[in-house]
Amino acid sequence: MAWAEHRGDGFRVRYRLDDGSIFTETGFADRNEEENRAADIESDQRRRRFVDPRLAETTIDEWVRQWSDAHRVADITWAACDSHIRPRWSGSAVGDIPRIAVKGWVNKTLRPTLSDKSTQDILVVFSMILGEAVDEGLIGANPCRKLRITFADRPERPHATTDEVDALAGRMSPDNGLMTITAAYTGLRWGEITGLQWTRTHLDDDIPTRRRPEVRRAARDEEQIGTRPAQDPRQCPHRAPATLPRRRATSPPGRNPDAQFVFTGVNGGLHRRSNFRRRVWLPALAGDEQKGWSPLNKEMHFHDLRHTHETWLIENHVRRILRLVRLGHKREDVDDLYSHITQQMIEETLQALQQRWEQDGGWTWTESPTIAPEAA
Repeated sequence: MAWAEHRGDGFRVRYRLDDGSIFTETGFADRNEEENRAADIESDQRRRRFVDPRLAETTIDEWVRQWSDAHRVADITWAACDSHIRPRWSGSAVGDIPRIAVKGWVNKTLRPTLSDKSTQDILVVFSMILGEAVDEGLIGANPCRKLRITFADRPERPHATTDEVDALAGRMSPDNGLMTITAAYTGLRWGEITGLQWTRTHLDDDIPTRRRPEVRRAARDEEQIGTRPAQDPRQCPHRAPATLPRRRATSPPGRNPDAQFVFTGVNGGLHRRSNFRRRVWLPALAGDEQKGWSPLNKEMHFHDLRHTHETWLIENHVRRILRLVRLGHKREDVDDLYSHITQQMIEETLQALQQRWEQDGGWTWTESPTIAPEAA
């Protein structure tokens, strides 16, 4: 039951909570407003939609902690929280976050300094966190919903031709060049290829050979490797990764041939994306006039090698279901659920990649590199 009271120079609404305690809401302008609020409370309580107002006093800091304890949170999600969400909303109660304030934060704080894609990603994370606060009964509505913010369309990502991939690899140290080639011919993500372990890499003993090696995705064995467990083997044309065992047997000085990971930085350490991009990837794209290297696809990211791989598969008329599984994407419609991969599909795909490698590719790993290994 809820009732309205006139007290002093103001109006208030009081009602009894489930535990028997009495809660008071103040700040109503007149009798009509407080009576309407009292009626709304009684209606919500009767329909079991009433939200205990004390739960809305939970701070965003405490709720993010509870939310993260119940989920497997990716590094990129935590980055959004730590870099943008917490600095703005830290100390605020989840029930004290107005919708209009969220809209102002997005338009006046995030968009002037971030791309629309990054801004939208941050808003999605924040909406996901507050949406679950609604589900748990902390607040009655998600303030991130229906903001009516028009984001620019995401630009189409670039992709590379076979010759461009070979050229990029040739401008890098042999280790980094081989990693680039392998990424283009398998579609592995950065975390998957830098986390790839020798124990999960199945190669032929005979080089060259007609049998095809399987390059499996790295499992989530290390905390710093943000990859998903393998659902299928990643296979290459048999000559494309044929240099892997030779590379392992003739590791450059200072490298450990028994290293856990296939592709490593200096002294066998894990690659760091920022270092690799700054020291290896961007210089390869920029080119070098003295060496006769012209710029190549200067806007391309390492992740765009996945776009490249997908584009190659489409050019080779590879069926959608095999592309989805090979790239690790979800099945989205009925056709995807009712489609299945056959050995014939796999053979045709590998044959197409093999033909691409033999006709347009052919980058090889040099045992005595003239380019010093880059620190990554």
